[in-house]
Amino acid sequence: MSRAREAGVTTMINVGFDDPTNRAVLDEAATHPGVFCTQGVHPHEAAKATEETFAWIATHADDPRVVALGEMGLDYFKEYSAIPRQHEVFERQLEIAKTTGLPVVIHSRDAADDTFAMLQKASLPQGGIMHCYAYDADWAKRFLDLNFDISFSGVLTFKKAEALHVAATTLPLDRLHVETDAPWLAPMPHRGHTNEPAYVAHTAAALAHYRQLPLAEVAAQLALNAQRRFPRLTLPGGAS
Repeated sequence: MSRAREAGVTTMINVGFDDPTNRAVLDEAATHPGVFCTQGVHPHEAAKATEETFAWIATHADDPRVVALGEMGLDYFKEYSAIPRQHEVFERQLEIAKTTGLPVVIHSRDAADDTFAMLQKASLPQGGIMHCYAYDADWAKRFLDLNFDISFSGVLTFKKAEALHVAATTLPLDRLHVETDAPWLAPMPHRGHTNEPAYVAHTAAALAHYRQLPLAEVAAQLALNAQRRFPRLTLPGGAS
């Protein structure tokens, strides 16, 4: 966290993805200023979700430290949980989101069609973000139409990620975000190492490069985007 603040990253959203991490991120958000969290069940963990899991998420959705629900969604690439169970757990969380009005953080890998269909059916007016976005600009525009912003990980800095470069260049800047996906997907020049919040500055710099805009301008817009998408988020003095 000290390195993050030295890099200009003053506010962080720590993602819950199963029972233990949902509790841990709440505790960390209570301990560390500038740290907020989400509550959810990742599709990899869908097989482990219980009624108590959903009750916990619903109960703690009112906590001011919780700015969104998720990470939730579908993952057909690794399929650690059976696809029908992934659908069930995703749908339950979307129902909680509709009741609570919190935005959602969506994981979608090799599952664009079904993810889109389920989000369209859920019709969440508050929307959310497409976390660690990995599809092309055309899919991004479809998710934007459902009121979902696009969030880029460190993959944006990789030379061969041409589809993401196009998306970063052509999509509306006021609908974009950057993230770590820590401890994975560290951006260049740290690719292959453990990712951490400080490194999100490199992803923001890549976004500025592809937009052909000053980094300070892009950073200021990213801060505004985060505040708009996550209304409970408080940014110190407009910091990024």
